[in-house]
Amino acid sequence: METYDLYINAKKPGIGLYVRHGSPLPEFAHPDDRRFDGEAVQNLSPPSVVEAVAADGHGCRDMD
Repeated sequence: METYDLYINAKKPGIGLYVRHGSPLPEFAHPDDRRFDGEAVQNLSPPSVVEAVAADGHGCRDMD
């Protein structure tokens, strides 16, 4: 089962950024502003996140 690393932007905590476990953050993500918030398994993640990670290597989710 694939897992994702979840990162939250401290300035905008309502948006979660998912990447494949162990992958670096995308360049646009400003790694200094992000904090690791845990892991998520694929089968418990929203379909839109799973599709985005498969297509682009990252996916975002409204955490509110």
